[in-house]
Amino acid sequence: MGFRLGIVGLPNVGKSTLFNALTKTMKAQAANYPFCTIEPNVGVVEVPDERLYKLAEIEKSQKITPTFIEFVDIAGLVKGASKGEGLGNQFLSHIREVDAVAMVLRAFEDENIVHVEGSVDPVRDKEIVEIELIAKDLESVNRRIEKVQKVAKGGDKKAREEMEHLNALKEILENLEPIRKYADKLPPETLEYAKKTLFLLTVKPVMYIANISEKDLPEGEGNPHVERIKEMANQENAPVVVISAELEAQLAGLSEEEQKEMLEAYGLKEPGLNKVIRTGYRLLDLITFFTAGEREARAWTVKRGTKAPQAAGKIHSDMERGFIAAEVISYEDLIKAGSWAKAKEQGLIRLEGKDYEIQDGDVVYFRFNV
Repeated sequence: MGFRLGIVGLPNVGKSTLFNALTKTMKAQAANYPFCTIEPNVGVVEVPDERLYKLAEIEKSQKITPTFIEFVDIAGLVKGASKGEGLGNQFLSHIREVDAVAMVLRAFEDENIVHVEGSVDPVRDKEIVEIELIAKDLESVNRRIEKVQKVAKGGDKKAREEMEHLNALKEILENLEPIRKYADKLPPETLEYAKKTLFLLTVKPVMYIANISEKDLPEGEGNPHVERIKEMANQENAPVVVISAELEAQLAGLSEEEQKEMLEAYGLKEPGLNKVIRTGYRLLDLITFFTAGEREARAWTVKRGTKAPQAAGKIHSDMERGFIAAEVISYEDLIKAGSWAKAKEQGLIRLEGKDYEIQDGDVVYFRFNV
């Protein structure tokens, strides 16, 4: 199972258009009405990384395998979703299954595309989505309190501890605040409980995607909607990516040469989707390490802080079980040396044991014995 980023937002904000562009498929029907995406569509997207191709070049690898991240297109959320309005319950359960949330906010005016709330106001839209997620979390917390309270009153130690977690979470949600806002202030056990036991929705990290019209490219400067989104995100310490989903959808259908020309015409260095993918990757606290040789150059995704044996386990469970050591060099040092063989001659390759934390850009050869 890869890491999953859920794309959420109100209907008609450009969510499905963005998803189609991301996955270069037309799986999500981008129709001009709510609820056109009922089953969540999952798209597996390559994480853009120049380093992999450079490694393949110097190692003369026959095959290149990038690393991927999964995007889930979750149907448009409407007011009252937490009470089952529209297809509310289904959407909310789909959000449960993702690791982080990318919220698409409409920052463009267009008479031809109706807005469910009648006007374009990205901050209000964000609040509508947020309130639905908070309401759903509060329901989960209250249901659990009903179950645990009696046992806790009877003096059961475990139940009393659980009640402490529940009361702390309830207090935040009743103030109409998301749990993630208090991630640094809550005891780690309470946060863990919110994530792993209750699967709360507002505990997940969030990024915002400001969807602008093509005329506002490259960065939406001077667009008041974008300014407001950035201000709001700033208060939350959340990342914002500004893109035009419409342009991204057009780019997705072009050859590389044509893409380049079109991007240049809009003053863009790369497709906005690359920014979305990279920001999602950082939001999930993911890093990339590489394995490279004549047969294959390959990128692998792990959580920051992963130790060498667990990273080896990503490749094969036998490697984790029989882990002996990891031969490691940073991408930069390997490129400077010119090849793995030359780096070895120059004594640039380090031998690391089972407590070594894999770093972003490490090129690794695992020694193991089964």
